[in-house]
Amino acid sequence: MHGTDSLKASREALLFELTQIPTAAGHEDRVIAFIDAWIAARADRVHAERDDVGNILVWQKRRPAGIAPLLFTAHLDHPAFVVTGVAGDGTVALEFRGGVNDPYFEGAAIELVGPAMSRARATITTLDAAAKPFKTVTARIDAAEIPAWVAAGIIARWHFPRAEAIDGCIHTDACDDLAAAAAALAAFDELLDAPVCGHVGLLFTVAEEVGFLGTIHAARHGFVTKDARLLCLENSRSFPHDSPIGAGAILRVGDRISVFTPELTNRLAELYGDAAKKDPAFRWQRKLMPGGACEATAFASYGYRSTCLCLPLGNYHNMADIDGVAAGARPARMAREFVSLADFHSLVEMLHLAARGLDDSPAETTEQLMERLYAERRTVLERRRAPKA
Repeated sequence: MHGTDSLKASREALLFELTQIPTAAGHEDRVIAFIDAWIAARADRVHAERDDVGNILVWQKRRPAGIAPLLFTAHLDHPAFVVTGVAGDGTVALEFRGGVNDPYFEGAAIELVGPAMSRARATITTLDAAAKPFKTVTARIDAAEIPAWVAAGIIARWHFPRAEAIDGCIHTDACDDLAAAAAALAAFDELLDAPVCGHVGLLFTVAEEVGFLGTIHAARHGFVTKDARLLCLENSRSFPHDSPIGAGAILRVGDRISVFTPELTNRLAELYGDAAKKDPAFRWQRKLMPGGACEATAFASYGYRSTCLCLPLGNYHNMADIDGVAAGARPARMAREFVSLADFHSLVEMLHLAARGLDDSPAETTEQLMERLYAERRTVLERRRAPKA
């Protein structure tokens, strides 16, 4: 199941390309263009639906009737800046859409990204952390002249070197959530010719980093049918002693807001547990994550069956050494996010297992387990039921 070297190389090429595309909540255009090209290259086998805010559903043309859809879901934004104003002295005003702790903004280097990936480096000079609905900053462009394309509405992101692999991990601009989108695309592509997987589709959402806005819009307006089952893919902060990087992708039981749909989560746990018994090289984790929230909670709130699979993430939201900075023991420093390449392949394989096995009847349902235990061991209760002398 782990794939050939060429298959893994193809997946990783997709991962490297997608995670370096600039994106921001409400400004996911470049990532959407990438997905549009991906869809166009498979137009004979897939088709797409779009809603009025930018969410995308991708279906197989051979989609069968009578089987509840299984949607691999990922969001297309990452915490980043949107320019709101430009002054003649090289100062730009920006709002920050996403969650990054205040100390990380001080004197940080960012890059403004214009048409055809034109770039201009700038340095943050002020932060208004109390501004609503988003924090605002000013930054000064490092060049002597302001490029003509710099204008309100363009996006900016933290300035980093190009992505690279270091010690088995990809270090890149935005794993969250573009690494998950890459896993969804890779798994879906590999399942296009699988005989029993025509019910599998993709859902890409927008503006997750500012409050699940694309997800809520899709749920409120019926863009996703109620019979759908959603595997919401995420990148979640790794805690070394609980959710370590390199130990496999994670079946996430819940987040800080809620637990997810139990029957869906439990069935996946059975599939992954069985797979690990058959193949010791298959690695996965099952965790109730201690922080953060994800789209599985948003969808479950609107009555959908949903759960989450995630990659354990280093430098969450590009913040290096979050705990050290919070304790005052380390200076705040922006850094590339990173995930394990082995975990990335683990996530793709977990999607394969879900697509191929989720609708199979389990060897024993939870209800059957409870009834069997009661039948086998109820004599323990007889002492309490015996009449007293």
